[in-house]
Amino acid sequence: MANPLFATKPLSLLLEEMKGENRLRRVLGPVQLTSLGVGAVIGAGIFVATGAAAHNVAGPALMLSYVIAGITCIFAALCYAEFASMVPIAGSAYTYAYATLGELFAWIIGWDLVLEYAVGSATVATGWSGYFQNVLLKLNLQLPLALRESPWKYDVATGDFIATHSVINLPAIIIVCLVTAVLVKGIQESANFNATMVGIKLAAVLFVIGVGVFYLNPANWHPFAPFGWTGLNFFGHHVSGQTDPQGSPIGMLAGAAIIFFAYIGFDSVSTHAEEARVPQRDVPIGIIASLLICTVLYILVVVVLTGMVRYDELDTAAPVSMAFRHVGLGWAEGIIAIAGVAGITSVLLVMMLSGPRVFLAMARDGLVPQSFFGAVHPRFRTPYKTTMLIGVFVAVLAGLLPIDALLHLTNIGTLLAFVIVCAAVLIMRVKHPEAERPFKAPFYPFVPILGILSCLLLMFSLPVANWWRLFVWLGIGFVIYFAYGRRHSVMAKARAAAGR
Repeated sequence: MANPLFATKPLSLLLEEMKGENRLRRVLGPVQLTSLGVGAVIGAGIFVATGAAAHNVAGPALMLSYVIAGITCIFAALCYAEFASMVPIAGSAYTYAYATLGELFAWIIGWDLVLEYAVGSATVATGWSGYFQNVLLKLNLQLPLALRESPWKYDVATGDFIATHSVINLPAIIIVCLVTAVLVKGIQESANFNATMVGIKLAAVLFVIGVGVFYLNPANWHPFAPFGWTGLNFFGHHVSGQTDPQGSPIGMLAGAAIIFFAYIGFDSVSTHAEEARVPQRDVPIGIIASLLICTVLYILVVVVLTGMVRYDELDTAAPVSMAFRHVGLGWAEGIIAIAGVAGITSVLLVMMLSGPRVFLAMARDGLVPQSFFGAVHPRFRTPYKTTMLIGVFVAVLAGLLPIDALLHLTNIGTLLAFVIVCAAVLIMRVKHPEAERPFKAPFYPFVPILGILSCLLLMFSLPVANWWRLFVWLGIGFVIYFAYGRRHSVMAKARAAAGR
């Protein structure tokens, strides 16, 4: 008898479930899905992370770091698109893993995605608060010290927690509550709100590129790779390239691993497959189009920033606005700050939109309580209970805890999800060659294999502490699975009924 931990969910059952009554509303077209993808990707990665990554890790070679990270994502995106066209229901990589690798792997990836979206949302909300307070300062307004940030900060260099003399990050909590209310109201309203925010930030990004290109100084690109071209370690053991004083890898490849979080979010398009009007066509378009648009914009912004200001003079907190001040365009700071607020708002919306869809899929399979996590609002057709629960959780994290310590944990969790999706495509092509695939990942099997290898390469370019944090989170997940999920699994109950 096969081990029930690795029992797969039949593709026919997944397709049959699509016909049930407890469905989400199909209202999203390709433009809205692409907008959701762009909304999830372009935010803090372009307005904040570029400065620190160029200054400390990769130098001007950061533009190639974005190319490497983008290519890695393209491999994964093509695999996501194939699965999303085959099984257009909520759940994303969780659902794909259940159909190919079995229940235990499905639980691992579902739990992993919850981590990605929840911690990522809290981090983004904290970043939103910083940008919003900068806008207030431009208007000569300032919040009381007690309400500006969390009570502690995490010092990456020393690993210590430092008191900030603040009590709570009030702006972060407020924006999380507002976004939660929009998400409960409905997917159409969420998509329309997101489209507005995306329009504002795309206009600002194009402004940065279009104006900044006239202030380029090619001399700032020399040396091009001051920290080297690699930067690899293997569970903390140095393999190649340079390291910083704390022993973390630096260089062009290490830069790709660090800024990879800037791409997190395009995969969230697949979690909305159940809300797409023509999912077999629209979801692949949304995934691939959003990724290509964002990759091009990221590279162009890095080219402009490192051309305007020498890499070791870039500001690590607000690199874009400081670069414009450096060349005498201080008046542009206000535009960039407002765009930063809009940009990060859309990232927060899409990340908080995705988590409840993963829980919904897990609840339908009995791995978490159906009565709560599987509840869909009778009028709004949204997973409202889970949305509110995640909203409270994210608000607590963003308002009270130092999120910096967990930022790279989102990177390694997402890369693990990509590895599993790419492997799942290989398995499904062998196990179910007859299945209908409206979209096929091209150049099979090279695309999924290269996706697996490139994601593993970036995972091993991250500091070893991220591996330990991932193992701790997965350990907590295993406790929940064996205490509840395994016994209440719909598949397990079906096997028990069949054995009677």
